[in-house]
Amino acid sequence: MSLKIIVLAKQVPDTRNVGKDAMKADGTVNRGALPAIFNPEDLNALEQALRLKDVHPGTTVTLLTMGPGRAAEIIREGLYRGADGGYLLTDRAFAGADTLATSYALSMAVRKIKDYDLIICGRQAIDGDTAQVGPQVAEKLGLSQVTYAEAIENIEGGKIRIKRRLERGTETVESGLPVVVTVNGSAPDCRPRNAKYVQKYKHAKTAGEKQDADIDSTHLLDSRPYLNIKEWSAADVKADVAKCGLSGSPTKVKKIENVVFLTKESRTLEPADDAIDGLMKELITNHTIG
Repeated sequence: MSLKIIVLAKQVPDTRNVGKDAMKADGTVNRGALPAIFNPEDLNALEQALRLKDVHPGTTVTLLTMGPGRAAEIIREGLYRGADGGYLLTDRAFAGADTLATSYALSMAVRKIKDYDLIICGRQAIDGDTAQVGPQVAEKLGLSQVTYAEAIENIEGGKIRIKRRLERGTETVESGLPVVVTVNGSAPDCRPRNAKYVQKYKHAKTAGEKQDADIDSTHLLDSRPYLNIKEWSAADVKADVAKCGLSGSPTKVKKIENVVFLTKESRTLEPADDAIDGLMKELITNHTIG
């Protein structure tokens, strides 16, 4: 059976390089001050989608992302790895969105796409670590959800079987389609770029990028429709701007900082239960834990 899969992906600031200019006065992240990368767990999610495409002929994988114009880069990155297309949700009205406003905008875009069997995304983004957007999208669309997925094992007869990674082990669950699945970082890493796809899609652009392109690139985009990355505004997805961006975000960030843990001392333990027991008691007694 062929599938129509939407992968929710996010371009995030590289939080390994947080500096003093990483936060604006209004409490939003200064994304221009940090390198932008493909959110790691969204790459895990993309790999699960591509594995389904490998075993289900005719399957299409479409990326959906929300962000400024430069976020089109992660759609191209997805195309280079085997995705079939993408949508960039971009509008000044979306700026400063928290998880509630983000999930609202994404759910409105999914409603516009209409035709899908499966929505996959990473468990959480490294710039927020809330793990809320995927479940909130499912709730707004009235769909079932499976979280903490480590592997999508099978889809057959309108049912999907998923292995979940939990704190003390794994479990396997089944759900009907359509469903929203959030994927853990413990899932397999995403495959690398494919040279053939890089050559095919290296000139892919959004409508906004096309305006700045030279004549040759514009002609190429006009003659090859698959190179045109769709770009939608709040109006295109019929979103209420009062529910978008800062105006639709009840969460306000007061401060962000880079925390570095320094090793002041270390201790080597014998690989024995008694040694570990003793260390645990010591940590509890001095209130390091507990």
